[in-house]
Amino acid sequence: MNRDNPCDCSSAAELLNRACFCKTLQREQLLASLQAQALPAEVLQHEAQLFSNTATFISPAQWQQLQNLVQAVMRVTALPAYRQRVLNNAPALAQRPSPTAGVFMGFDFHMSDAGPQIIEINTNAGGAFLNAALLSAQTACCNAAGALPVLLQPQLDAEFVAMFKQEWQLARGTQPLRCIAIVDENPSAQFLYPEFLLAQSLFERAGIKTLIVDPRELQLQNGQLFFQQQIIDLVYNRLTDFSLAQAHNQILRTAYEQDAAVLTPNPYHHALYADKRNLVLLSDSKTLNDLGATLEDINTLVAGIPHTQLVSADNASELWNARKQLFFKPATGYGSKAAYRGDKLTQRVWQEILQNDYVAQQQVPPSERGILVDDEKTSLKMDIRAYVYAGNIQLLAARLYQGQTTNFRTQGGGFAPVFVAG
Repeated sequence: MNRDNPCDCSSAAELLNRACFCKTLQREQLLASLQAQALPAEVLQHEAQLFSNTATFISPAQWQQLQNLVQAVMRVTALPAYRQRVLNNAPALAQRPSPTAGVFMGFDFHMSDAGPQIIEINTNAGGAFLNAALLSAQTACCNAAGALPVLLQPQLDAEFVAMFKQEWQLARGTQPLRCIAIVDENPSAQFLYPEFLLAQSLFERAGIKTLIVDPRELQLQNGQLFFQQQIIDLVYNRLTDFSLAQAHNQILRTAYEQDAAVLTPNPYHHALYADKRNLVLLSDSKTLNDLGATLEDINTLVAGIPHTQLVSADNASELWNARKQLFFKPATGYGSKAAYRGDKLTQRVWQEILQNDYVAQQQVPPSERGILVDDEKTSLKMDIRAYVYAGNIQLLAARLYQGQTTNFRTQGGGFAPVFVAG
C-alpha cells in the first residue's frame, strides 16, 4: 500500500481515480446551461475554480457503506437519550424542537482502506445546485463504461423542489408555499452566490416567488416576516451564525422564535447533527451503547467515524504529544475555518485552541484523484460530500484540492461529479 495514498487499489473505481485522466466536463455546455438559468456572465468569473474538468468514482460497496453510515447516524440522532444529551448543552434557541427535517445536510467523507470515514456533518452544506448543473454537462469517461451518478439533473431538480415543499408541509400543512427567501450575509459577495441564483431560478420555474436577501433587510410585522412589501413564507438559511446570536440576525431570530416563517435548516438541526462535539458521542462505542444504539449501528459508526475527543485542560498534554495523528476543529466551525492538522501546529496556535471549544479527531488522510493540469499528470486530494435529506442521499459530489483543508483555490480542482463504477 502507498502510505501517501491510502485507498485500496483493488477496485475499479480506485483504479479509475488514480490512472484515468479523461476530461469529462463539457465546460462550454455547462456555462451555456448556467446562463440559460439566469446566471449572468459576471457572476461566473470564478467558475474555473468551482468546477474540475474530471469526474470521480466510488465502488458499489463504497456507495452502500455511505448509505449505511448516513442511516446509522440518523437512527442514533433520533434516540431520545441522544437528543437529551446534545440539546442540554445547546443554546436555548436550539433546544426548541422543529417539525422540519432540515434541507441539504452534508456528510463529508474521506475514503480509506477501512471504508468511507465521516469527517464532519454540516446542516447548510453548499454546492448542491451547482453540482446538479455540473452533472448535466458530463461526457462519458472512456474507461468507465456503465458508471452512473446517484441521480440525474432533471430528477434532482424535481427532488430539490419537493424537499422544500415537504419542509413547508411539515410545518404548515396544506397552506400554499408562495415565497422563499434565500438568506445570507451580503449574498451577492458570497463565493457560492451563483448557486443562490440557480436555486432562485429553479423555485420560480416551480411557481414559487424567490428572493435573495441579506438578514439586515428583513422586517417583522404583525407576526409575519417581510422583505419590503413581500411576505416570506420559508427561509432557506445559508447563514453560518448557527444559533442566530449576532446582532444583525436579530430579526430572523425573533421570527424563528415567534414561528413567523419556516426556517430551514435552523438552530435545532445544527445542535442535533452538526456541532462537532456530537462526533465524540457518535464515535465512542460505550457512549453509543449507553444511549441505546443497536449493536449493528454501534459497529457501523465506530468503524466509519474517526475517534473524536473534546480538547480540555485535562487531556491537553496527551493530545499535544499525539498531535501528529490528530486534526483539530472548532466545535461550531464551518468551511475548515480555524481547523488545523496536528503536525502543522505551533505552540501559539495550540494555546488558542486550548482557550476555545475544540475537538481532536483521528486523522484519516484523503484519497487522491489523478488529473491533468496544463497537460501534466498530477494528483489532487479528494473528499466526498453526500447531500442528505431525511436520511436519504440525494446527490454525491467530490471536492478536489491541494493543501491542509478543502478549498476552491487549486488549479484543476473544485467540485467534481461522483459516479458509481463496479
